[in-house]
Amino acid sequence: MSFVIKRGVSYIASTGRPSFRFPALFTENGLLISHLRFLHENRYKSQSWLERNTFAVELLLKFIERQVSNFSSATDLLRAFVEALQFGTIQDGQDDSGLFWNPRSNEDVNVLLRHITHYCDYLDTIHGTDLPKLNPLRKATHAEERLQWCAYYRRHRRCFLNHLTKPSVQQFSLVRKIHGPERHFVDIEAVYRFPEERIEDLLMHGLVSASGEQDYGSQLIVMLMHFGGLRLSECFHIYTDDISIDPQSGSAFISVFHPSDGKSPDERFSKRNEYLVNKYRLIPRNEYSRSHRLYAGWKGPLLTNRNLSFDVMFYPANKAVEFTLLLHKYLSVRPTSEFPFLFVNSKGNPESKKNFLQKYNRAIKRIGLEPHKSLGTTPHAHRHSYGYRLSQEGFSQLEIQKTMHHKSPDSCLVYLKPLNEEVRLTLRERLNEG
Repeated sequence: MSFVIKRGVSYIASTGRPSFRFPALFTENGLLISHLRFLHENRYKSQSWLERNTFAVELLLKFIERQVSNFSSATDLLRAFVEALQFGTIQDGQDDSGLFWNPRSNEDVNVLLRHITHYCDYLDTIHGTDLPKLNPLRKATHAEERLQWCAYYRRHRRCFLNHLTKPSVQQFSLVRKIHGPERHFVDIEAVYRFPEERIEDLLMHGLVSASGEQDYGSQLIVMLMHFGGLRLSECFHIYTDDISIDPQSGSAFISVFHPSDGKSPDERFSKRNEYLVNKYRLIPRNEYSRSHRLYAGWKGPLLTNRNLSFDVMFYPANKAVEFTLLLHKYLSVRPTSEFPFLFVNSKGNPESKKNFLQKYNRAIKRIGLEPHKSLGTTPHAHRHSYGYRLSQEGFSQLEIQKTMHHKSPDSCLVYLKPLNEEVRLTLRERLNEG
């Protein structure tokens, strides 16, 4: 009986090399070792990328098992696979394939196709022309070639050290034979911000324990997001040693280091991954599987210090002093912990994202709100509030890029967009003025 199963495995490329944890695919013929080697080649990519690539290959394997006898070429099979993703496999309530796939968005189909193409390109480098190519290259039309040049210059226009990149003419003379569906360019109102008038209520009355005691740790995390602009996952990479206090102003200085390559707080080790594995038998938190309780993502922010870190910039600036006062309270009641991380749970183990989210959602409900993205009450809404607050106070786009640690100035634009209702209010005010 044919099947495709995904399981987590430990992979060692060769004797004496380190072990890595990857999602692996098994069929009735055994382990798909080529894909496991492909993941190892891309081991420095995010856990989300590894998981998504595995999912894409898993879908393709299931489709091939059901459909391979129906196509005369590998390229035709991939074209049908893309159509199955885009339109689903159920027609008039029937599904002869037995896959029962629902239609996927154009954006999702394109992402999955890119993952398949990356894997196929890897197979080509290993096997050359011995295997049929799923998505071969063909000569681009003049229009396609010009569009690729435009896309290239758009991507690299503001990239750091872009003057060192010199594309060749041949680079854009070929395109993939199989394309995903056309993407829809829609300006989606995704700028949900936490309501400023409720932030103190959340900190003081929402983030408390069941017995009514202040949850200082969770309050600090919310302050880092709302007044420091951090992503939630970045908070879980902070060590206690990453914080220093200005003796004159009392302001907290916080550095957020790259989880693996950032400078170690212990001089015996050069990097944080070396420090974690030797002293605590841990790996950087972004390298755990997404299902692991210690997992915390890393979005690749702009690092601004030679020790591979960036500094948290509180706004308003007096919040750095308030953070210090709250930090003292937290450390006075913080459970004893052998781990370097600032935030720990009641047992002294590193705090998990899942545990914080549960406490955060209870806090939102405790102050009479509902935790929902469209209401601006999710953790990421605090980062939106931070960026919008800076724009309202007259900070330039480049200054906001710096404070929010984006590699491109355009990345922060989504945080600065006004809500539709705010635009309508401005239009009404202008009409009244006229």
